[in-house]
Amino acid sequence: MRHIASMDFPNIDPVAFYLGPLPIRWYALAYIAGFLAGWRYCLYLAGLNKDMRPHKTDIDDFLPWAILGVILGGRIGYVLFYQFQLYMANPWEIAQIWHGGMSFHGGISGVIIATFAYSIKRGFSFLRLADMLACATPIGLFLGRIANFVNGELFGRQTNMPWGVVFPRGGGVSRHPSQLYEAALEGAVLFIILYVLARQEWVRERAGILSGVFLAGYGGARFIVEFYREPDVQIGLIAGFLSMGQILCIPMVLAGAVLIGYALIRGGDKDKTHQAG
Repeated sequence: MRHIASMDFPNIDPVAFYLGPLPIRWYALAYIAGFLAGWRYCLYLAGLNKDMRPHKTDIDDFLPWAILGVILGGRIGYVLFYQFQLYMANPWEIAQIWHGGMSFHGGISGVIIATFAYSIKRGFSFLRLADMLACATPIGLFLGRIANFVNGELFGRQTNMPWGVVFPRGGGVSRHPSQLYEAALEGAVLFIILYVLARQEWVRERAGILSGVFLAGYGGARFIVEFYREPDVQIGLIAGFLSMGQILCIPMVLAGAVLIGYALIRGGDKDKTHQAG
């Protein structure tokens, strides 16, 4: 039964505009804007430590690697984690990413692999580049979750709260706008936290702190929001309690905590320079 205080979905057209017969969707624009804004922000971060790599030219050259890592990792992760049986029965649909279906956990795994390979190829610290990417990633997360809301997908569980939304594909009941919760926590709040930390020289000198904060922060925020987000219908709740998203977030939080501890124990690069001198 619909709650009297719920809000109707704004019914924004998921297609932003057309280029001739080609539809340009908000979801695609969110990815493009996320990459461009993240790239510019990484250039800014590279300028804070001009005496240490990666430099701005390293960031410029890494952009195609990042795009490839996100798209391939996100799609492969979605297939493996959420729709394995469906795509094994219809493997030709795996490449049809314009129909949707991207996993953040798969995407970040793809970027980590691309970052590791690129840093070895260029001969600089993997963690330093990872720290910059960690600071920029919430921008893309924010835009992506807004696009999810526009598409009326990945909505939340039923609610009687006055800000509940009746989504077109949500069964005619009021639901949590969990996409907006994620945009706020995984996007805006996490970006601000990392921005404040990245302004501290002692943090930037200890490579790995920012990456660890991102992993733990995203994992914790996503774990909490998953209690309000509708579980994937093809998977449901694992053990009757946790969603697949929460299961995948647990190792992220643990890895983040370990990475922060490692960076603090290892110390900063300037400390090592002084000791060596």
